[in-house]
Amino acid sequence: MDSLRIVTLNAFPAGYRLVHDFAERNGHEIALVVTLPHSDRYGASIRPLVLDLPSQSNVLITSKLRTVAAPAIAALQPDVIISAAFPRLIPPEILEVPKYGAINCHPSPLPAGRGPTPQRLIYEGDDRVGATVHRTAAEFDSGAILARRIAPLPEDLNGTGIMQTWRILLTECLDEAVPRLVAGDPGLPQDPAAATEAPFFTDAEHFLDLTEPAHVIRRKAAALNVTSPAARLHLNGTTHTIIRTDPAPGTSSAPPGTVLAEHPNGWTLQTADHPLRLTQALP
Repeated sequence: MDSLRIVTLNAFPAGYRLVHDFAERNGHEIALVVTLPHSDRYGASIRPLVLDLPSQSNVLITSKLRTVAAPAIAALQPDVIISAAFPRLIPPEILEVPKYGAINCHPSPLPAGRGPTPQRLIYEGDDRVGATVHRTAAEFDSGAILARRIAPLPEDLNGTGIMQTWRILLTECLDEAVPRLVAGDPGLPQDPAAATEAPFFTDAEHFLDLTEPAHVIRRKAAALNVTSPAARLHLNGTTHTIIRTDPAPGTSSAPPGTVLAEHPNGWTLQTADHPLRLTQALP
């Protein structure tokens, strides 16, 4: 495949790195990075993307996709547009520009998990991690599929483990999807009947329930902490941010919520079935 001129749309550093690494690995050029002036979609503590871009990058910071981004992209005559972790619907004025088309990287096994919180599938009980690259369409996450990968939950069942698995799967998806796009492959249409939505977590869903089994608490905490620490715990009248969970040795017949041991950075607590080590974010 010849070298491609790529425009990438990203609002989260991991999304940009995915596209950057794909381009570098295959000898393609990133002609422009389009990002937003501000987005707290991925956590308020996340650094603005522009601070982590290579110094030679061409960057457009705008929320006006139709009137500002579209003309700038058209002037560059890109071959492909790739969006990854970009929380805005991309208008047709942009989608119609690239020579071969526009694709989106979505971390769920579409059509399951459409929407802003694909890790909700894991939170709600899925024991798999999925990733899809699809043609960008008029509605979020609904375009024809060019590549999809599914893997078991990582052995390190924490937010970082899920993020790493997503990176691996989406890398494989991009390596398959872009050549198919360039070759004119229309992709596999998604089945609307199989589609599920993944809306934002509610405030209540951020709090871990120690009356649940340990494996459920671990899965929920991992899903909440994928992009930034967002799992919460009420303990002794105080709310704590939980950054990771780990199995704890031994057994206990104590009631759920009992503090079995205190650590400098957290506790070992009894759940519905097994002790669990919870690590908190320190000031």
